[in-house]
Amino acid sequence: MVLNNNISSNIPGLPSVRSCCPKIMVGIMDHQKEVRINLQGPFTIENARDITGVFVARAKKKDIVLYDEQERVLYRAQTVRLLNRDNSFFTLFNVTIGIDFHWEKQEEQTFKGGIVLKIRTDSTLAVINEIDIEDYLESVISSEMNSSAPFEFLKAHAIISRSWLISALRQKKEGALNLNKKSSMDNTTNKRSPNTIIRWYEQEGHDIYDVCADDHCQRYQGITKIITNRPLDAVKMTYGVVITYDGEVCDARYSKACGGITEEYRTAWKDTGVPYLISISDGPRPFKPITTETGARDWINSKPEAYCNTDDINVLMRILPDFDLKTEGFFRWRVEYTRCELEEIIREKSGYDIGTLKEITPIERGPSGRISLIKIKGSKMTITLGKELEIRRWLSRSHLYSSAFVIDTKYDPSGEVQGFTFSGAGWGHGVGLCQIGAAMMAIKGFKAEDILRHYFPGTLIERIY
Repeated sequence: MVLNNNISSNIPGLPSVRSCCPKIMVGIMDHQKEVRINLQGPFTIENARDITGVFVARAKKKDIVLYDEQERVLYRAQTVRLLNRDNSFFTLFNVTIGIDFHWEKQEEQTFKGGIVLKIRTDSTLAVINEIDIEDYLESVISSEMNSSAPFEFLKAHAIISRSWLISALRQKKEGALNLNKKSSMDNTTNKRSPNTIIRWYEQEGHDIYDVCADDHCQRYQGITKIITNRPLDAVKMTYGVVITYDGEVCDARYSKACGGITEEYRTAWKDTGVPYLISISDGPRPFKPITTETGARDWINSKPEAYCNTDDINVLMRILPDFDLKTEGFFRWRVEYTRCELEEIIREKSGYDIGTLKEITPIERGPSGRISLIKIKGSKMTITLGKELEIRRWLSRSHLYSSAFVIDTKYDPSGEVQGFTFSGAGWGHGVGLCQIGAAMMAIKGFKAEDILRHYFPGTLIERIY
């Protein structure tokens, strides 16, 4: 399918862009005791009364209570639904983005759509945005990357973001995700050894909304990030377009920078193959997959010609959001720890006291060099840990850029461990589309269709609504 280059709010054979667009529930803030909201225009509370301006919502045991700026009670209920009137907006204060990652910060964010406030069993509240899918995507495209990024890349991103969302909604409906668990655990965990932990993350905890607003799902930061009309145009031009495989909408994963080779699905999540989420070369020529520790070291210590291999600040300023620009050396990177420092990090992040850290040894790697299973040996206990995100979480105060790293151990003259150096490649899990690589492909003249076929081999580009 060749995407139409003529932007139109009406697509032949379909109703107008907004008339049949389904709505979704996006969790923006969760487990809060109090939130402050500014309604920039009229909203209706449960079809009962109009409200506008600034108010505070507080969790009070089994209810949510709304207060005006004079601390007068406006409304009380377990669930509060604020219906948007006249295309109004609302602003949330102190929204945390990049939770637990190195770019974590708080922002003031403004959104379209309606608001749903729900009380949780722990007497905290969740703030949920009820919004049309296509409006949601306009913000996603502007939040994931810079609005000034190449237009063909923005179109490709709109398609995969829509695909991922529709696939996630289908999986949730089918009950394929363990929504009430903090993590997904491999059924063979305890069969490997008593001290083996295999953990990966899907949409756990998203029990009262469809998707969250942070990197765990897709970045969704409201209209605040829409600084040009280009993301809006990219969404409109690709209205209803997804990638499919074998008749189903693809679970289209993506990360910031693969490091030269993309990763396969099973390295990061469940031990199963996904035919369109395989390892490919992110460059004009093929690279051999990593199969040995020597191969991993040689690969990570090299700087191959790859689409995501760029440190041109002018290019990066064009394609990355402002907070991502603070991440330097993402294609190849290095982190150094003293032994005591890393022992403390592991205790803090894992909850285990392993004693004196003796050894860190990769056991299994994916074809991009990302570690899916690693052994951490201490004087008190040895733990075998997977998968890639949990490894990144345990070995950093935030998260390592990726699990594609090799380890150099420093010893003192007596042979005691002094510290560790991690030399790594890439930024993120590396599965599916490489965002910086795809943006560079667009800069080099590739069309959205070319980008999608490169990162998701064997897929079709189809309009489903």
